[in-house]
Amino acid sequence: MISAPTEGADTRRAAVLGHPIAHSLSPVIHRAAYSALGLPWQYDAIDVEPNGVEAFVAGCGPEWVGLSLTMPLKEAVLPVLTQHSPVVELAQAANTVLFEAGERIGHNTDVTGMIAALAEAEVVSVDAAAVLGSGATARSALVALQQMGAREVDVVARPGTSAERMLDLGRLLGLRIALVDWSDPSTGLQRPLVISTVPSSVAASAVRWLPPEPGHLFDVIYAPWPTELGAAWSVNGVVLGGLDLLVHQACGQIELMTGACVPPQILRQALDRRGSDPAPLVD
Repeated sequence: MISAPTEGADTRRAAVLGHPIAHSLSPVIHRAAYSALGLPWQYDAIDVEPNGVEAFVAGCGPEWVGLSLTMPLKEAVLPVLTQHSPVVELAQAANTVLFEAGERIGHNTDVTGMIAALAEAEVVSVDAAAVLGSGATARSALVALQQMGAREVDVVARPGTSAERMLDLGRLLGLRIALVDWSDPSTGLQRPLVISTVPSSVAASAVRWLPPEPGHLFDVIYAPWPTELGAAWSVNGVVLGGLDLLVHQACGQIELMTGACVPPQILRQALDRRGSDPAPLVD
């Protein structure tokens, strides 16, 4: 069911920010939600580089209700926030900014979006998993896994500062966590759930290491689709794609910004009408 927004809602603005951003599908689904809710709101895609995101957010006037953030802005936006949720504090990543009573409040609906998408695929808990990558979306994946009951997580990443941040976060979350190098990711790929947050070209290098009977893969890239990893995995395993995350994290953003709940089916129908997008993006 759709929860009705406040009557007489004025025209407001929202947008997705990123670099690059021209081919993001976020406007398609947010506009569909506004239409379903009867809101005369505007939602755009705006190209903003990391060094410009603080100024952009700080300059948003009273007509702005909220922002969606894609890579590489999920961490770059943190200094300009006046408040943020506990999940943002943990992941050090915000994919949503809500403007409310003069405050700029950071939220992370990637975490709830991953959990909801996996639940839709009947994965509601997991004991052991792996995360491919070590950026902002990977940290959100780590928090999601901990909330799903995971106790052991392999991080498949190149050694360095970002990988160390993943290990530190894993320990903070109480996980038994290990770094697995890309030179041989086979142990990570044997986990019953693997979440890939890396570009499709990077993930492709793991194809030759796939186990004979892989479990679930959640590849957060949504275009081009299927990725080489996703296609290879689907032969014997179960694959969720980036559109699953896009829809479910957007449901969280829409509820935060409008105060109304929109069923995921409405957003998926909008994507079906729009067709696939060739841009290699993850929101």
